[in-house]
Amino acid sequence: MRLSLERKNTQYLERTSILQQTAFWSELKEKQGLETRAFDIKIKSGDLFNSCAENDYYYDDFLILFQNIGNGFNIGYIPYGPTIEPHEEFQGQFLEELSESLKPYLDKKCVMLRYDLLWESPWAKDNSRFNGGDWIGPPEKQNQELRLNFSTQNWNLKKANTNILPKDTLFINLRYSEKDILNQMKPKTRYNIKLSQRKGVRVRKAHMDDIAIWYELHKETSKRNGIFLDHMEYFKNVLKTDATHTKSPAKVELLIAEFNNKPLAAMFLVYSGNRATYLYGASSSGNRNLMAPYLLQWDAINRARENGCTEYDMFGIAPNCDPSHPLYGLYRFKTGFGGNIFHRMGCWDYPLDNENYDLFQTIEMKSQGYHVN
Repeated sequence: MRLSLERKNTQYLERTSILQQTAFWSELKEKQGLETRAFDIKIKSGDLFNSCAENDYYYDDFLILFQNIGNGFNIGYIPYGPTIEPHEEFQGQFLEELSESLKPYLDKKCVMLRYDLLWESPWAKDNSRFNGGDWIGPPEKQNQELRLNFSTQNWNLKKANTNILPKDTLFINLRYSEKDILNQMKPKTRYNIKLSQRKGVRVRKAHMDDIAIWYELHKETSKRNGIFLDHMEYFKNVLKTDATHTKSPAKVELLIAEFNNKPLAAMFLVYSGNRATYLYGASSSGNRNLMAPYLLQWDAINRARENGCTEYDMFGIAPNCDPSHPLYGLYRFKTGFGGNIFHRMGCWDYPLDNENYDLFQTIEMKSQGYHVN
């Protein structure tokens, strides 16, 4: 491949619907203490796609976040990037050359590059991976690695033991009319939206003064579902970061569903490019009969349409309808709104320091609940 890189200021990252590849995301993560760097890519299109002319070039950019993992070592993490998606036969070769080309720009103690790939999983197109119309997921790591590394020289791409951003999601097409979007929903979801409206639940756009309301709902949700509890300061930063001085800003809205001024559900809705993303959500354990989360989502979908978005990202579901999956509840709730399920490839590592990479993997697996001998 003939790939060239050039470092750039993160504020010049191009406008994109991929929120995690924007200047907005860079500024948000820097407020969390991470270092961010951006790069331009130039590559022969023929090295990405079979059908391109020899002298055509493809241009893009991407964002890397650097996280300290102790003792001066760090990892480079590319969230939902790069957005270039080569033909499947070139994907491994492209990631290998990109990783090797990045080496001169990395710290000497950078242990690995982790790509959180937004590319569709090749196994999602394989009929043998479906059971009664339900996707059973990719095969074991060894087979996944064999497929991606097939065209590489170093065979150095490793399937990560964990995914950071949601690998499986659901997109709702907002180009349809309001009536058509409603008709694509499951009858029970439509019923719950109307019930919530009839019962008097109302959704309002909140402000920084309401962040404590959100946080109380977030704490309640975290305790109920056993999920990680973020600090309030993080959500304040999400709400006040907009990056309007950059080429790829984002607009954030905090929405709260209430009944008689009592908060029942809340969410962060983020607009980036032509996409609106349901980034964070929380709800009360009380008054579940009022179905506030359903009306909240419907309100967000309509706000996204009014803001000119053409798609709505539900941002994370279980890969299938397996009741034993920890995200099964989200799967049932979100798929009720219709749309199309999309299965990404998830996180892939390119180790740069094998000894410390193995150590990092061991620590990471322990933190995820794996038993390591």
